[in-house]
Amino acid sequence: MNKRNSLPNEAMIFTMNRRQFLVRAIPLAAGALILAACSPDAAPAPLVTRPTLTPVPPGTPNANAALVNGLPAALAHAEPYASVNTDELGDPLNTFEQITHYNNYYEFSTDKEGPAQLAQNFQTTPWTVEVSGLVNKPRAFSLAELYTLFKHDEYIYRLRCVEAWSEVIPWAGFHLGDLLKMVEPQPQAKFVKFTSVLRKDQMPNQNLPILSWPYVEGLRVDEALNNLTILATGMYGKPLTNQQGAPVRLVVPWKYGFKSIKAIVKIELTDAMPVSAWTDAAPDEYGFYANVNPEVDHPRWSQATERRIGQVGRRRTLSFNGYADQVASLYNGLDLRANY
Repeated sequence: MNKRNSLPNEAMIFTMNRRQFLVRAIPLAAGALILAACSPDAAPAPLVTRPTLTPVPPGTPNANAALVNGLPAALAHAEPYASVNTDELGDPLNTFEQITHYNNYYEFSTDKEGPAQLAQNFQTTPWTVEVSGLVNKPRAFSLAELYTLFKHDEYIYRLRCVEAWSEVIPWAGFHLGDLLKMVEPQPQAKFVKFTSVLRKDQMPNQNLPILSWPYVEGLRVDEALNNLTILATGMYGKPLTNQQGAPVRLVVPWKYGFKSIKAIVKIELTDAMPVSAWTDAAPDEYGFYANVNPEVDHPRWSQATERRIGQVGRRRTLSFNGYADQVASLYNGLDLRANY
């Protein structure tokens, strides 16, 4: 395994995981609680019964048809819905309850359960996503336009957190590439920079120097155009919950979860590699690429295995989170140990 750096024993006691940076902003006692809560070896979430899946009635319009109660059909289910019970590897989907009550969303809380409560009053309408930079046709998309201009489908993806836990999630959304093609990237555009909303009155932790706010992430243009990369507007057949990044978030299933930025308000095409929030906070630990790689450990824990939320024990982590056939060729000739 490749260790990017090594720490003395004294440092290992303190830096159990990436929440070490919170010590800059909160008292040490509170920081200790956060460190314990987010350890990759924390106790598994309790098992939750999977909701009964409601079949789509005959004649239900598809995602290209007229909206259903103002929503694409892929988001218009009254109850949590997924078309299948497992992913393509045969692993069961996590439940709606598990997915919506185990979240990393530092703008609201550094605790996994906190965002579900603290994000309840976050306002997602009106909403606009501004697309600019090295494009021929810059424009702003309202949420209604995102619903109507782009074909919404279901995408069953694994989510692998850099903290070595994972879930299987039935997202709903559309290809990011469809949006980018509409604005016509210029040849000199090499990267896509994403920016989350800055709203300190509704996102309490944006008033603390936990990370550089607003949250920023980035992809190479070819990564953004890959068919696996989506902008998600829903999950389990319903619009995203606030704690899941409503109303629109990025999902890049072969990368660690911190790349999948939430509550996006700006997308900029650029010729310079963006500096993401976590790379800015700890460049030796969180790189630009952040591809799931069991052969390259985090400096403070192994990435060889992971804990599936709702299950007991650990499982082997798959290269590129199991999507190597679709994305490994993007990195031909790139040293994935150096470009973590």
